[in-house]
Amino acid sequence: MKRTTTLLAGLSASLLATTALAQMPDIDVSYDSFTMPNGLRVVVHEDRKAPIVAVSMWYGVGSKDEPEGKTGFAHLFEHLMFNGSENAPGEFFDPFEKVGATGMNGTTWLDRTNYFETVPTPALDMALWMESDRMGHLLGVIDQKVLDEQRGVVQNEKRQGDNNPYGMAQYRLQYGVFPKGHPYNHSTIGSMADLDAASLEDVKSWFNQYYGAANTILVLAGDIDTATAKQKVAKYFSDIKAGPSLPHMKSWVPVKNETIREVMTDQVPQARIYRQWAVPGRTTQDKAMLDLAASVLGSGKNSRFYKELVYDREIATNVSVNVQAHALASIFSITVTAKKGADLTEIETAIDRITAEFFAKGPTRSELARAKTKINASAVRGLESIGGFGGKAVTLAQGALYAGDPGFYKTRLKWLNEADSKSVQYAFRQWVGKPYYQLQVLPFGAYKTAKSDVDRSTGIPAVGELPDLTFPTVQEATLDNGLKLVFAERHAVPVVEIALQFDAGYGADQGNKLGTSSFAMSLLDEGAGKLSALELSGELESLG
Repeated sequence: MKRTTTLLAGLSASLLATTALAQMPDIDVSYDSFTMPNGLRVVVHEDRKAPIVAVSMWYGVGSKDEPEGKTGFAHLFEHLMFNGSENAPGEFFDPFEKVGATGMNGTTWLDRTNYFETVPTPALDMALWMESDRMGHLLGVIDQKVLDEQRGVVQNEKRQGDNNPYGMAQYRLQYGVFPKGHPYNHSTIGSMADLDAASLEDVKSWFNQYYGAANTILVLAGDIDTATAKQKVAKYFSDIKAGPSLPHMKSWVPVKNETIREVMTDQVPQARIYRQWAVPGRTTQDKAMLDLAASVLGSGKNSRFYKELVYDREIATNVSVNVQAHALASIFSITVTAKKGADLTEIETAIDRITAEFFAKGPTRSELARAKTKINASAVRGLESIGGFGGKAVTLAQGALYAGDPGFYKTRLKWLNEADSKSVQYAFRQWVGKPYYQLQVLPFGAYKTAKSDVDRSTGIPAVGELPDLTFPTVQEATLDNGLKLVFAERHAVPVVEIALQFDAGYGADQGNKLGTSSFAMSLLDEGAGKLSALELSGELESLG
């Protein structure tokens, strides 16, 4: 019989509850840092809970560094870095897969390019050798064939992104928020014409300009100490050239003289409104205050925009308010997906009014407490892992790259937790009170299927051998009322997750109205006891 499971993930009975925010434990990721003679900055975090080490390489180069006519090149070069190196030709991931490495990837964004993997401790030398070899010995394996192949991969990735619903909006938004000449005025994926024009000479120039040791941060997190890290990093990276000295712009927050509104059509199911402002960069206190404002306005059912537009008036199906964090300038964004048939003018009027109310009074005490709890809870959960894209290694690398301080996360959390309604209101007035860029995306045409390059005649793809897993000891007990309790204890983060499972699922519908069990389960978050749906949602959100 199939069973229905309710995950009460919101009931994280942790020290992050609103009423206990002041007693929240200090979030501390201990680290040591040092700089090699060639300028390579290294951050080490020791975490012995498992015999693994996260390796995270962050290069201080992104799409903002691309000159006119070379858009998309930072991302193209990221792809070239996975085609082997002079002393290890072939697929970069092969030796990692053989030792069971996880979290292997690379990403490019406006301000940086990063590469990361998590390896068993005995494989750390292999990982550092591989990273240092492609960092110092790459160009010998990049020929015209490799360039053409990866150019095609990137262009296909661009086509896939563009063909997603609302996929074309990203270009209009970047052009609209950032003026011509601003480093953020173009997309990271670039244009087809610029990708076509990329040459081998461009590859060499880019590598020599930006992939030097002095423009790089290496983070090692996990089963390693500082002394071991120094020995191994010196062994594998000491011979890599520093690279040229690079100028770094600190800030450029463009301010519009007047509001700009544009409309475009796309293959989308519903109309959508984007409203965006350029605001201060990711390491500023104003940006932290705007994070709180965004949470109050558009995070969760009880947020102001969601409650009114989706829940009360039912003129939208989704609302999000967030701050996209970047180095030179961030983006405060309000996004509303309209319900089919809804009047977009009515939605815009509601956005104007709710925004004006926030200008006038700021957040309430309970709204601000809930926002702080959410942000703190997110920070704690992210630190449960050491690697991947969101763990301790990333937290330390971001601080080192953007703020020159691996421990910057503490400064940000201090700003957030000490904020009051007036400080949030002031930052919101100062930045969101300015003219903005707005884009309406309207639907047109019918949907079409996309061509697939999968050859299904070859059968199901083979699955490799799965690694062994280590689970915490499971304890069991039965309460006086017959409820069976299964308990697994871990102390990686101060969070308790609760899952409640009932021995009744679809099979219980037989002989009755089909769908009854599923429908009953869906009502569990629509109110309980004396709590209405909104009150219950508010209580859950207050717990993180």
